[in-house]
Amino acid sequence: MPPEARQRHSEERLLGFPPSPDECRTERLLSQEDKGKTASTVHDIALAGHSNSSGALGEEENDGLHGPVASAPEYRVYKRRFFGLVQLVLLNIIISWDWLTFSAVSTTSSQYFGVRESSINWLSTAFLFAFVIISPAVIWTLNKGGPRAAIIAAGVLTFVGNWIRYAGARPPGGRFGAVMFGQILIGLAQPFVLSAPTRYSDLWFSDKARVSATAVASLANPFGGALGQLIGPLWVTKPSEVPNMVLYTAIISSIAAIPSFFVPAAPPTPPSASSTGSHPEVALSKQVRALLRSTSFYLILVPFSVYVGFFNSTSSLLNQILEPYGFSEAEAGIAGGLLILVGLVTSAVVSPFIDRTKHYLPAIKILVPLVAASYLLLVFAPPTRSLAAPYVACALLGATSFSLLPCALEYLVEITNRNAPPAQLRPSSPANIRATPPLPPPPLPVGPEVSSTVAWSGGQLLGAVFVLAMGALKDEAGGQGPGEPKGSMRRALVFQAVLAWAVVPLPLALGVGRWWPGWRRRKGRDGDGGVAAGRDDAGDGGYGDGDRGSDRGS
Repeated sequence: MPPEARQRHSEERLLGFPPSPDECRTERLLSQEDKGKTASTVHDIALAGHSNSSGALGEEENDGLHGPVASAPEYRVYKRRFFGLVQLVLLNIIISWDWLTFSAVSTTSSQYFGVRESSINWLSTAFLFAFVIISPAVIWTLNKGGPRAAIIAAGVLTFVGNWIRYAGARPPGGRFGAVMFGQILIGLAQPFVLSAPTRYSDLWFSDKARVSATAVASLANPFGGALGQLIGPLWVTKPSEVPNMVLYTAIISSIAAIPSFFVPAAPPTPPSASSTGSHPEVALSKQVRALLRSTSFYLILVPFSVYVGFFNSTSSLLNQILEPYGFSEAEAGIAGGLLILVGLVTSAVVSPFIDRTKHYLPAIKILVPLVAASYLLLVFAPPTRSLAAPYVACALLGATSFSLLPCALEYLVEITNRNAPPAQLRPSSPANIRATPPLPPPPLPVGPEVSSTVAWSGGQLLGAVFVLAMGALKDEAGGQGPGEPKGSMRRALVFQAVLAWAVVPLPLALGVGRWWPGWRRRKGRDGDGGVAAGRDDAGDGGYGDGDRGSDRGS
């Protein structure tokens, strides 16, 4: 068939004109290969038209006949991604260790500095408040400068803060104000690395490994707390040994902070279609406004903040919770270590499973009541005066909390970071092309650094509030109940358990009726090229078009 006839035939079919009898005879002259090429052209033109309206696809090529056609972008992962991940892990470990440096030996530290034990609690509380204060700068840094800028900022603040703490602890009796100032500087460093894992994993890792990467970096933070709980009592057996503990911690922190300057900024090509690195940047103000309109976000944010807050307060006050019942600082340190180490082991089993299945919401609905039950069990553990009871309660609390953490963080990304490329058209005939209405623009994505920083800030803020509230509920005079010793924190534990159960219905409401989060697994997008569409949150204003959404699958 002459080229002119081929072109005219193809154009008329694309425009949807019904074939005439002559054209039907002409069509039989086309070979099977030509039919395949024509179908490919139809598909490419449909993709190119939608790409021009949304700007979500990659580079463009010109076939000389039908104008620009979208080319398939290149996605790959790089080995260098593990260097940045390891650095995130190191900084999260050491910063959390710095946070609980004095909490694990609160009684001995109060004797050395000549202050009340409640003043030692303020070292943890000020650390948490510092997180909240610096959070807007963290969001801006991660959004504009990426994870590398955040990691460098955290390394510098950690280095300086540790040596200021040592300068305050070295003189006999110490200078508590200088120690507090150094502690606040380290607290300012924490959100830069605690909020970075979701952003870093989204930038560097494919969908098949994001939950695991987020879990490794995020759970390194409580692992550092476990080291502080276990090692602190071993280094400090009397007040005069407090300066040495601060010195050793400063040396380790400096070694961990130096590699921050060598972390790569971003991969040359994005790891998958759902990565933020493969899509246009959205103004930060628009992301924040979109986040505040999401009902589903609040249904996860509230329980996440409450449970992170209680975990922080329990870690800070565990020695004071157990000590009135005759437990030593070393035994309380072991309980704190079990709280975190058992949680890390459990999360190492759960996270890969969630990575493969993407069943974030079912996992959250199972784990949230278990976390609340663990806090209820903790109310009854210390009065037994048996090591087994608090050890078991702490182990269960750690296992459930640590399994929930990466699921909640990744689910927040799923329901807010809807930055997928637009759904692909699949025309099976020219009539279908003509009948298919234009797709609306893709929903506005919210960067993972925004949702995760807001969530972590809520947890740190409530953690500081809970430390103060539970300290105020401490029975300084004794007599709270039969068999309750002086200094008992039973009322604080009851308060903790009641509030932990009060927030359970919120995540359970997700996926029920009008609280459907409006997303579907994007399994096909990064794998088999499929399309998944859903509806947006009822009543929350949506993220753009209001009735289409998709999630980020494998």
